[in-house]
Amino acid sequence: MGKKKNREPKFYKNLHIVSAGSEGKSIARPEGMVVMVEYAVPGDVVNAKVIQTKRRFELAAITEIITPSPDRVETFCQHFGTCGGCKWQQMSYESQLKYKQQQVQDAFERIGKFPFPPLEPILGSNRTTQYRNKVEFSSTDRKWLTDITDIGTLTKAENAGLGFHIPGRFDKVFDLFTCHLMAPLNDSIRNSIRTFCIENDYDFYNLYGKTGFLRNLTLRNNIQGEWMLIISFGYEDLEKREALLNHVHQAFPEITSLMYVINEKGNDTIFDLEIKVFAGNDYLIETLEDLQFKIGPKSFFQTNAYQTIELYKKTREFAALTGEELVYDLYTGVGTIALFVAKNAKKVVGIEYVELAIEDAKKNAILNNITHTDFFAGDMKDLLTAEFIETHGKPDVVITDPPRAGMHEDVINQLLQVRPKRIVYVSCNPATQARDIALMSEIYDIKKVQPVDMFPHTHHVENIALLELK
Repeated sequence: MGKKKNREPKFYKNLHIVSAGSEGKSIARPEGMVVMVEYAVPGDVVNAKVIQTKRRFELAAITEIITPSPDRVETFCQHFGTCGGCKWQQMSYESQLKYKQQQVQDAFERIGKFPFPPLEPILGSNRTTQYRNKVEFSSTDRKWLTDITDIGTLTKAENAGLGFHIPGRFDKVFDLFTCHLMAPLNDSIRNSIRTFCIENDYDFYNLYGKTGFLRNLTLRNNIQGEWMLIISFGYEDLEKREALLNHVHQAFPEITSLMYVINEKGNDTIFDLEIKVFAGNDYLIETLEDLQFKIGPKSFFQTNAYQTIELYKKTREFAALTGEELVYDLYTGVGTIALFVAKNAKKVVGIEYVELAIEDAKKNAILNNITHTDFFAGDMKDLLTAEFIETHGKPDVVITDPPRAGMHEDVINQLLQVRPKRIVYVSCNPATQARDIALMSEIYDIKKVQPVDMFPHTHHVENIALLELK
């Protein structure tokens, strides 16, 4: 048999980008073919190289921008296109909002196929950078190289990196010096730790061999400007660990919760490990309106607190509570929505799969002197039963905020049996939200639809839908 010839790469010339697609890519349709183009903006005319061919579409990368879109803007981050974050920053924010709104419209039309009113204008974010309150960074002893380099010529220090994983590559970490997702202190802390570890010959983590001392950083902050830092070490070395922690403690008084964990496992998760306090508290306090929430190292909490307030205000408005209603808050997490609406309800029952989150919810209720809430941990489809409802009461209003996969069909069926007067469905995935609402549309009318932008410069969009019993 002869050798297979290398197939010539396919190129497109003067490709017209017509719309925004999934995963931050944009779409062209030459001769009916769907071509997903990375980092393109609708309205661009580009030359592009096909990098992958799928059954129903092609993936392509821009080789040249022939005519830039009127919506194309200068990017603000030096790492754009490499670290994998903020994939829409080359698109004006007004255009981002337009395409996010269209994403909800398309999901409801194409997947839901139920009647719904005109969408409310999307709620944009006042902050388009520095809006996240939690970011995680990984250490590597073989950083991702952005140019052609003989890796054998690099020193140990030159190979060390601390940043984000390259998209789709668990084993590759891009060395990050500036990140606009979080307040600038995140850069100072991360870069100071990198420099200290290099100068003191600390081993950065090897993602293949699962060896090395410095492993991960988790940074949190609150609206008040207080910070939590958790440093994950690959093994215990008391002298080295305390030297680094003392350095951080002295350099950054803004860190009011300095913690560490020894992680000798094969994966990076630390929820099953003991996280120890080196200095300060083991929590931060976040404030939403007049409520306080205690956030520990393992707490689940919305990562954009500024826009979370707007999301919850709209959720509370849609619930239209008078003070006489029994409210069920499904997928309650640490009880943020439940507590946010509690002052307008007779009673709120929160249900959540993660037991640790329910423990936090109960603590947050006590912290805010709210006594008319009950929280329960368990798998939603197993816990939300006829017996549960008989015991705790039939809800007048249900608020549901499920994960991206949406609600289990058993949960939907139980809601159809119970028939609360109103359902306020909060979702981070309009596609699964539309699928779920379609299953309820025979007995519920969709009264309002409100997109909310929680994550500027990404394709992600949050959406709130109000359903009322027919």
